[in-house]
Amino acid sequence: MVRLRAVAGGLAAGGCGVGRLAARWVTIRRNVVGGFSIEQATIPASLDVDADGAGDFRASVAVQNASETRAYGTTDVSYTAEELFPNWNDPHQPKTLWHARVDGRIVARAVHESQLGTEREVGWLDIDVHPDFERHGIGRALADTVEAHSRALGQAKLLTYAVSPVPHGGRRMLAPPTGFGAVSATNREVRFLLARGWRLEQVERASRLALPAASGVLAQAAVDARASAGADYDVVTWRGTTPEPWLADLAVLLTRMSTDAPTAGLEEPEDPWTPDRVAEHDLRVVGSSRETLTAAALHVRSGRLVAFNQLAVPEDPARPVSQQDTLVLREHRGHRLGMLVKVANLDQLQRVAPGHPSLLTWNAEENRHMLGINEALGFVPIGYEGAWRLDL
Repeated sequence: MVRLRAVAGGLAAGGCGVGRLAARWVTIRRNVVGGFSIEQATIPASLDVDADGAGDFRASVAVQNASETRAYGTTDVSYTAEELFPNWNDPHQPKTLWHARVDGRIVARAVHESQLGTEREVGWLDIDVHPDFERHGIGRALADTVEAHSRALGQAKLLTYAVSPVPHGGRRMLAPPTGFGAVSATNREVRFLLARGWRLEQVERASRLALPAASGVLAQAAVDARASAGADYDVVTWRGTTPEPWLADLAVLLTRMSTDAPTAGLEEPEDPWTPDRVAEHDLRVVGSSRETLTAAALHVRSGRLVAFNQLAVPEDPARPVSQQDTLVLREHRGHRLGMLVKVANLDQLQRVAPGHPSLLTWNAEENRHMLGINEALGFVPIGYEGAWRLDL
């Protein structure tokens, strides 16, 4: 499941409910001069200039970038429309998009995502409001819209990931049931979600590694990981689409990402992948402005891939690289395979796409083993997100 992060700037207080009018155009007047309107948007079939909805989609991405940049305090979290678009016509993850307009300008957006096969169980919510249009009830109206849409689908719960800026000074903190990490209880997004009946289940850390990574650190980490893995494991790497011999193994690894990674009380459902789905996804990404780099650990005796790491590399070398998934199958843990595949992919990155300024990744605070690997490689925290659940 592609996690859609609702940022602090996107959860504004004020506004009113729109009930079961979620899929219709509604007009709501509040404190914005002239009022604002909410409409269900067309998800474009392409980003060609004449494609229906393409211009609005680009404007929507600009709103997302402005909102997340404010929440994180860095443009590292900004993406181009071309980078994000491959996930928007994925039949395995159907999405609905709404735009909020002021005087015709798109100033906010909301996204509802489902998962094929579990549409009646769970949905994912993402809301972004441009910083210039916060505190006018737009975020609340969008939240009402998406929650009504989710209820109309018969879903049992909604999940969202909300950026929570770290407060300055001693403020009251709210910890999740995991006991790892916390968010400021006085933050606007926290108060907003609590007031609507959401509950905090997990805290995720966003981390940044300055590139190029220290060569001495990488070399020593590679030596240590190789020694721990021994002769039982080898490393396989590739660029772009997954080679046919590895499609089935990668499908298993991607499926296990939804069951083996810690999700606390979110209780996210299994997201099954097949070789055909992996190949289809790879083809969508090929048409974007990002390239996928993969490093995997091969269990020599069985000939199967048992761990992997993937990086999404923008064409523009001035842009940060995003670390996508990293997983070691539970039955093969304890051999430092997580470090092995991360170091191998960092090495591949430096060989085939040098010059990028940084690498970004997100991990659950209770995933101490993976955070320990990141810290050893030089990652530093840049922000935190609360993972929230609303039972409908």
